[in-house]
Amino acid sequence: MPLPPIHVVALFPELDEALLELLDSLAPEDWTRPTVCSQWTVRDIAAHLLDGTLRRLASQRDGHRPPAPDVDFSDYRALVGYLNRLNAQWVTAARRLSPRQLRDLLEDSGRQLCAFPETLDPFGPAPFPVSWAGEDTSQNWFDLAREFTEKWHHQQQIRDAVGSPPLTARRFLHPVLETFLRGVPHHYRDVKRPPGTELAIRIIGPAGGEWTLQRAEQSWTLAGESASRPAAAISLTEDLAWRVFTNGVSPAEAEADWSLEGDAELARPLLSARSVMV
Repeated sequence: MPLPPIHVVALFPELDEALLELLDSLAPEDWTRPTVCSQWTVRDIAAHLLDGTLRRLASQRDGHRPPAPDVDFSDYRALVGYLNRLNAQWVTAARRLSPRQLRDLLEDSGRQLCAFPETLDPFGPAPFPVSWAGEDTSQNWFDLAREFTEKWHHQQQIRDAVGSPPLTARRFLHPVLETFLRGVPHHYRDVKRPPGTELAIRIIGPAGGEWTLQRAEQSWTLAGESASRPAAAISLTEDLAWRVFTNGVSPAEAEADWSLEGDAELARPLLSARSVMV
């Protein structure tokens, strides 16, 4: 059976509240701490979160269209390069803002963004496809789930940088992991196996679960736990899993901490799967 849609709209206000509480707890020196994001400090990640919120409100809610860039968005590498430049430009400009301004802007824009998804048909067409999942068009529920993972994992990067407790309650992390896993079939698109071949993906922890990657005639599909004997089974902790999918650890680092049964060549590509634009 195909996996059901992931509905996260009701979680956005709680996620935003956790972010504001986190930012309010920071000492002045915490804002300049380095993070796992290369060359970005805590304040830079906060600015990036603000950028994502404002861009979504401008484009999807208000229908604002800035001048079209001279980029072929059908070329994935060109799209990634364009987004990296866009992100860097904003973060550089936002260094003119104080931490207090960033915090207050995040509160105001976050309140607007939390209200907006309630107006959308979850099964209507999203303005942008979820490219890391290989989609040319996406439904709103998947686009919003992708947005939720962005907000969650960047907040987690701030928490890591300042030593704040992680936001890993199941109601938050389970939908994040389920959304990340939707990109795995596309990542396996060049892995050839006979139809019916299965890879079990077991994520250990309160927010985890078991999923099955199965080879169909021409592609791979993702489903829940299977009763069949898989060709390979991977077990990894929920903490390692989210870091793998967000480029927070290298495949070599991940391989040192996972557990594998069966066909290693079938399992190993999972460690380079990314559910962010890289």
